[in-house]
Order: sequence, then C-alpha cells, then structure tokens
Amino acid sequence: MVGGGNRAAFDQPFAPAEGERWRLPAPEAPTLSELFAASARDGGATGFLLAQLPRGKPLLWVQERMAMLEAGRIYPPGLGLPELIHVAARDSRDALWAMEEGLRCSALGAVIGEIWGDPRVLDFTATRRLAVAAERNGVAAYLIRLGGHANLSGARMRWRVASAPSLAYPLDPKAPGAPAWDAELFRARGFAPGKWTVNDEGTTDRVDLVAAAGDRALVESQRRAG
Repeated sequence: MVGGGNRAAFDQPFAPAEGERWRLPAPEAPTLSELFAASARDGGATGFLLAQLPRGKPLLWVQERMAMLEAGRIYPPGLGLPELIHVAARDSRDALWAMEEGLRCSALGAVIGEIWGDPRVLDFTATRRLAVAAERNGVAAYLIRLGGHANLSGARMRWRVASAPSLAYPLDPKAPGAPAWDAELFRARGFAPGKWTVNDEGTTDRVDLVAAAGDRALVESQRRAG
C-alpha cells in the first residue's frame, strides 16, 4: 500500500528491539493493489484503504452496480476526502474501463474501484492493464473485491482485510475507539507474506507497523530494502 493517511498501532505478541519499527509493506512506485473484503458488509477493506490514501490530489472512486447494491453506495462527505470524484458504473466492464481511463490522468492521486464477485471481464489481462496504466502514469490503483476469489491477477500486492475490535475509547471504556483491521498480505512482489492487526489512531500522516512474531522473512526483506 502507498504511505500517507493515518498512523497505525498494532496488537502483536512480541516486542521488537528498541527503535525497531516497520512500515506497512508498500511498492516503491504507484501500481495496482487488490483488497479482498471479508464480506460485502464488512467495511474493513475500505477503512484500511482510507487510512493510506494520498492527500493533496483528487481521487477517483468507481463502483459497479452490484457492488453498490450489496455493499452500499459510498458517501463522499463521510469519507473525509475533500476532492473525490464518484462514478457509478453499470457493470464490471464499465467500471474497469472507467478505472483505466482515470489512471491515464496524472492529476489524480489514486483510482479506486469496487467490483462484485468474479466477473469474466476481470481476468489477468484486465488487471494487468490496470497495473501497467498505474505504473506508466504514476497513479496508484486499488481494486476492492467484494465476494470475489483470489484468481490469477496482475496486481502487485494482494490483501485480505477484515474488521477487528476497535481500540478502547480513552474517555469511556464502554464506547468504541479508533477502528482496527486484520490485514493479511498473501501475495506481493518483493515482500514476504504476513499478517497484522492494525489500529488506526489518527495521530500522524504515516502508517507504521511492527513486524509480526516469527515473520523474520519480512523483517529481513524490509531491512535489505532500506
């Protein structure tokens, strides 16, 4: 995922060496990432993405019809994104076309698409085209998969995300606090798979992570990457 957004803290079973903190695995340049939601009505994938979207440029958010029927239409004022262009697409084919067209506009900060299920048009070629368009024009692309399966894809990073228990509210222990997500990186170019629980505390403009217990492959890969 691309840095930028809110800070995250984690619930993990071991303490790293003093001063040893690790960012969320992220590609070196804008590309295509996929986020598989735990269920259509679990907003964890959307929240996880919102905490990392770049600010300062307009964003394009494309939803196809079935995604809106099953998960709901986004409400831009409630997302805290001042410059958001929303596109309601008739079907998956139109949604993918709108995403690819948006990725050709370097004035955008990112292009987000929501697709329901496993439509035939969402094949390796389609995802490869999105990845190439994102990399060629320097615009990050995110594909939120609702009710879909992790079939062959050209996405460079692939996540499974589910909502987790929120943090305690500091002024009322019975009230919900900052949101949290269980995130699993199950495929990524240049990074080992890993799982984390991410708590959005909203305190800084960067997502930082502590490596999960036993995930030394990830630690070493990030150390080599600098």
